[in-house]
Amino acid sequence: MKYLILLSLFFICSAATAPLKGDVKKPNIIWIMADDMGYGDAGCYGQKFIKTPNIDKLAMQGMRFTNAYAGSTVCAPSRSVLMTGKHVGHTRVRGNFGIRGGVTGLGGGKGRVPLRENDLTVAELLKGQGYATGLVGKWGLGEPGTSGAPNKKGFDFFFGFYNQRRAHNHYPDYLWLNEHRFDLPGNIEKNSESQYAHDLFSSQAMTFIRQQQENPFFLYLSYTVPHSKFQVPSLGEYTTTDWSSEEKHYAAMISRMDMHIGQIMNLIDDLKKKSNTIVFFCSDNGAANRYEGRFDSSGELRGRKRDMYEGGLRTLMIVSWPGKIMPKTVNHTPWYFGDFLPTAARLGGATIPSGLDGLDISGLLLGNLSPAMKQKFENRFLYWEFYERGFQQAVRWKNWKAIIPKVNGALELYDLSEDLGETKNVAAKYRDVVRGIEEYLKECRIPSEEFPSPIDHEQ
Repeated sequence: MKYLILLSLFFICSAATAPLKGDVKKPNIIWIMADDMGYGDAGCYGQKFIKTPNIDKLAMQGMRFTNAYAGSTVCAPSRSVLMTGKHVGHTRVRGNFGIRGGVTGLGGGKGRVPLRENDLTVAELLKGQGYATGLVGKWGLGEPGTSGAPNKKGFDFFFGFYNQRRAHNHYPDYLWLNEHRFDLPGNIEKNSESQYAHDLFSSQAMTFIRQQQENPFFLYLSYTVPHSKFQVPSLGEYTTTDWSSEEKHYAAMISRMDMHIGQIMNLIDDLKKKSNTIVFFCSDNGAANRYEGRFDSSGELRGRKRDMYEGGLRTLMIVSWPGKIMPKTVNHTPWYFGDFLPTAARLGGATIPSGLDGLDISGLLLGNLSPAMKQKFENRFLYWEFYERGFQQAVRWKNWKAIIPKVNGALELYDLSEDLGETKNVAAKYRDVVRGIEEYLKECRIPSEEFPSPIDHEQ
């Protein structure tokens, strides 16, 4: 019980020093993110076996996007794009480990690159507008004591994992409470697993909401399920299925998260904050395993996590804001994590910073997109790069998806409007499209000190 008492004391103290009640017109903003959940893993995206009634309800109450994209095909850079509003060719953290530089992290290894003081985050921006800011779950953008630690990047409250390597274990010996190690005695003794990290995250997220209900707040709830290890307190209704052990655990982890999402939404309703709270739900990248023949976690998409094909980059995305966003809406407009910062700025009353790659999607959400913004969305390029398999690049432009699988490799081109599974490379047929994308690629990124690429000398 010691850990619960300490957390309760912290929240009592933080409530006393929280920002004064802000403009009631500023919405509370909640970003809920699963870890390695596939595009096809929720019922509202076609899943038949894994039960996700609360996620499905969220989609019924709001807007479900079919062409939303993560910031990257792996964890840390995806989160960096989300926090900074800059794509992987401009943001600070471009991979889970820097090829050069970085720091040694507790439970990790050398090469973790932290955000720096001049890397503006969503949390810093909203805090400047009087928001209480909380991060619960996985961070991945700065180790303890570095410039990228959550409490140095705009978060009033942090409870969770600093880095993604330790987040593989859902029964860790300790988590972090702000900048202090927070031991979990129920997991320290040999063969003892009684404090499930995901459950603690859900509990603390709800405590944060209760404590900050009189203030505008931003909650970044960065879950670590269904990422491996495949651990869960109960298999529930999947116990008696004839599935493999991994399949049972995977489904149970998603359904447990779904249950907690339902509890969070019920709490918002009970506090009468439903009409003034916008909730985003997504995954940080594609599914780690496709589970073909069972869950088909990537749906119709090609590839999975660490691929530059749609199965690695496209994410399920639901946005709910009762009374503001039309319910039961399906939107096919492409957008990505980099759009969150400018959108949060607009919703929170801040000036949208210059130098971003992302666009404000509030008009998409509220159904009042101006003609000028509509044209921007229709004509813009989305960009990704990836370092773990050499140096790879990907671009989405209109209905076209381009991939360069290796340095000096031939550009692959797919027409997603006719070939969602990216099975037919049509680069030879549409040379004008290829040339246009190649021109964009010449100017779309800047070299990185921590993530040098073989093409840096060309730029």
